[in-house]
Amino acid sequence: MCRAHGVRGEFGAEAWAAAVRTPLYYPDAVTLEPEADRDALVARIDTASPGASVKDGFADLELAEAGFRVLFEAQWIHRPAGAPATEPGPPDLVWDVAGDPDTLRAWALAWDGGAGNADLFRPGLLAEPETFVILGRSAGGTDGRVVAGAVASRSEHVVGVSNVFARDGGPDAAWPVVLHALARLFPTLPVVGYEQGDDLAVALRYGFEPVGPLRVWIHNG
Repeated sequence: MCRAHGVRGEFGAEAWAAAVRTPLYYPDAVTLEPEADRDALVARIDTASPGASVKDGFADLELAEAGFRVLFEAQWIHRPAGAPATEPGPPDLVWDVAGDPDTLRAWALAWDGGAGNADLFRPGLLAEPETFVILGRSAGGTDGRVVAGAVASRSEHVVGVSNVFARDGGPDAAWPVVLHALARLFPTLPVVGYEQGDDLAVALRYGFEPVGPLRVWIHNG
């Protein structure tokens, strides 16, 4: 996502960080090891610009003294490869992977739901070989509109899933479509992500297990 917006991040021994503000909803730094050096991490990001945030991947940082407050807490989730299959979702939905700017735009508008942030998902994402924008499209009628979806990010060992949504029915409607697609695309990879609150409860019903806490901090400035 950062590359699609022209933002370059760098990996360090303890954290990934970007020196300039990242896109909306995306952290400026992500810890990669527990007990990361707070001061060194904060020095790598732009806290002078409003909205700077840190994904504290082990929920073990104390950033209040550096001018941050907790935005939310969540749980990392894990679903093993080969876990029992879910139903593919309503029979009038078909899944696909966005492969052109028009389809990506349709997905983004459905994900956004009129909030005005659909431009977050730029065509440059389509050039990322390990990023897959999954969509569930209505097979009935003539519009074929996008009604559910997610973003999958593949690595060597796992596939991460985020931005899970359904226009109607929330995550209970989205997960069957998304997991059906992931099982076809990445049958040998575990699925990981994070959720909180009611969304976490739904993910657990669909075969995920909680594996540890995380915390997202946002700067007060």
